[in-house]
Formats: sequence, structure tokens, C-alpha cells
Amino acid sequence: MGVALGVALVTGSSRGIGRAIAERLGADGLAVAVNYRADEAAADAVVAKIQAGGGKAVAMCADVTDDAALRGLFDRAEQEFGGLDVVVANVGIARFSPLAETTDELFDLVFRTNLRATFVALREAARRVRDGGRIVVISSGVVVTARATTGIYGAGKAAGDQLVRVLAKELGPRGITVNSVLPGAVRTEALAADGPPGVAEYSARQSPLGRIGEPGDIADIVGFLASDESRWVTGQTLHAGGGQF
Repeated sequence: MGVALGVALVTGSSRGIGRAIAERLGADGLAVAVNYRADEAAADAVVAKIQAGGGKAVAMCADVTDDAALRGLFDRAEQEFGGLDVVVANVGIARFSPLAETTDELFDLVFRTNLRATFVALREAARRVRDGGRIVVISSGVVVTARATTGIYGAGKAAGDQLVRVLAKELGPRGITVNSVLPGAVRTEALAADGPPGVAEYSARQSPLGRIGEPGDIADIVGFLASDESRWVTGQTLHAGGGQF
């Protein structure tokens, strides 16, 4: 692995994919701002694991769907560690409904969480990440598979991917890379609670590797994107679905 950059902020990193990413970046030598919304104990456990491995980490509470709170999260991370080199926008909400049955309220909830929070995080990252830094958005494989009931979820994620491609052009002159990762089904609490019925079994059958993803599978990809070894990769949407898309 190439030399890690210095300070990372990972939104939604108290559990699931975000937790695995924070722990991977901490193991790679980055100081990590571990963001959580409500589960302080889970965030503290992530911090403790990073510190046990000799790394630096601080838990930081913020609801990233609140613009002011998200800006404040960036402020605190900069104040705590002296700057930012890596930002991973991971927070997302999975809600599925046929378009004909999707309410305005559900649309607003999904887009506020999955798109607006990504937009604000990217805007803040563009202003704050030091030259040569890395920005990564966790998207979703639904943007390329278009399964029934995934319409508004996939639309919000796809819009985030477009922001990534544009921001990569804008920040390239500063040596900052911007990419998104498109996971397929990943074994998390969120998948079990909110995923479409049978999605894990279906995804395992579709993958030539015969299984669904694990959080560490995605964290390893982000670890690469946060390293110097990824310096020639920018503006990309990396498919991480175990071959199912």
C-alpha cells in the first residue's frame, strides 16, 4: 500500500461500511474523524479499535442531513487534527417503493439524505481538503442495475456520481482525486433492516464469486483510493459488486 495521507473524515462511520472504512484508514496511518448521528457507544468502539492499533481517532456527533451540523463537523475535524486530506461521504438511507406508490415525503427524505448531504459534503471537501487529497463517495450498484422499487434511491445516488465526475475536473489542478464506489449488496445491519426482500440471496446468486459483499471488501477499495497508489484514478465510479454488475 502506498503512503497514507494524514487526516480523514468519514461520515456515518459508527457501523457497517462506514465503520469498516474508518478502521481501515486508521490502520493505514490516518487520523480519523469518526462521525455518528445517535449511537455514541458504537462510535466510541470504532475509536477504541483504531487507538488500540496505534492510530488516532475522535468520535464526532453530527446529523449530516442538517447543513449547519455537517459544516460544523468539518470545522471540528479541522480544529482537532489541523486540516483534512481525505473525505469519505458515506451516509445514506435505503428506502424502496414502486414509483406509483412513492410519497412526496419519502422522496424528500431520500434525496435530503442521499443527495443533498452528499452535495454539501462535496462542497465542503472541495473548499477544505488540502492539495493532493482524496475525496470518495459511497454510491450504490442500483444506479446500474435498475431493479424495481429502487427508483428514488438509485436516482439520488446517480446524481451524486455525476457530482463526483464534475468535481474531479474542478479539483484536478490541485492534485485532488474524486471518485465514487458502487457497492452491491453488503452484509450490514442496514441491509437486513431496509433491503428489498431476498436481495442478499439474489445478489449472491448473481455474483460469480457466489456471495454478497462484506464491509471490509468496500473498505479495502476505499483504502486504495485514499492512498498514493490511486493518484492516477479520478472521476471514476468503481463497480464493487463482486461481478454482478
